[in-house]
Amino acid sequence: MTSDNGSFPVRILSPTKALFPTHSFDLSSTLSSGQSFRWRKQGKGWSGVVGPHPVHLSDSPEGLVAETAVPIGDWSWLIRYLRLDDDYSAIIRSFPDDEPMRSALATCPGLRLLRQPAWECLVGFICSSTKQIVQIEQCLDLLSQRYGQPVTPFPHRPPGMAFPTPAALIDAGEVGLRACKLGFRAPYVLAAAQAVADQSLDLTALEFLPTAEAQAVLTRLPGVGPKIADCVLLFAYGRQDAFPLDVWMLRGLAALYFPRRKPSLKRLRHFADSHFGPWAGYAQQYIFHYVRCHRPDLRARALRPPISQ
Repeated sequence: MTSDNGSFPVRILSPTKALFPTHSFDLSSTLSSGQSFRWRKQGKGWSGVVGPHPVHLSDSPEGLVAETAVPIGDWSWLIRYLRLDDDYSAIIRSFPDDEPMRSALATCPGLRLLRQPAWECLVGFICSSTKQIVQIEQCLDLLSQRYGQPVTPFPHRPPGMAFPTPAALIDAGEVGLRACKLGFRAPYVLAAAQAVADQSLDLTALEFLPTAEAQAVLTRLPGVGPKIADCVLLFAYGRQDAFPLDVWMLRGLAALYFPRRKPSLKRLRHFADSHFGPWAGYAQQYIFHYVRCHRPDLRARALRPPISQ
């Protein structure tokens, strides 16, 4: 049976399982590329929790197969999360035709962006400051295990945990957050939770603000600079004019596009804003994943002292 969830057709395989007919979707690259931190490889697929839904994703010759622990009548939440209704071919065609971009596309085919819950995304990237991906994953796992609510488990598996609410993290307090290995980031996460709880930060309203205004709102939070704000705007709200740039990414751009020069930070920011086209945020994720996973020579350059202003 086929169900039309919005503009994307879904083939219902059972009350708890569905097939999403899509191609050029690399689950491993997408779910391990540093944009989301609560997916784990399990068997031949990946398991995670999207909002209140535990879900297992796997590849098939016809597309992606999703399985949940309880019957699902409307799969639109997963279509949105995986951005399955994006015109992926048109996105790829919009990228600049240059050697670094061609190399990134050739080595990372099927890498996709996600559209994550804004609160989880915000906390994840606050926790990302000066941490490696595996450490961020550990922090979010501990937060969820200790302060999240259980979700209906798959048979014969421990229950998964929904991501904790702002109220739950406020109740945990700074001591409880530090116990989840957040370190100096604990008061920043606590401040974000308090801002959401008292509605001085309205994550829903950010959807409707111009990107520059949304960036300004987010960077008023302690511990949230331009890079973290851009990550949230790209990975939770899909803003393609948000192009996250930390020192690591700046070094990658310098090495790929200015190999015999020493561009200033201002020059690199202008280049990032102007070179990559209408799907610049998408292109950024390709460059980021390419440098991180396929160019160890560029990773070494990324660890050198910061680029001058």
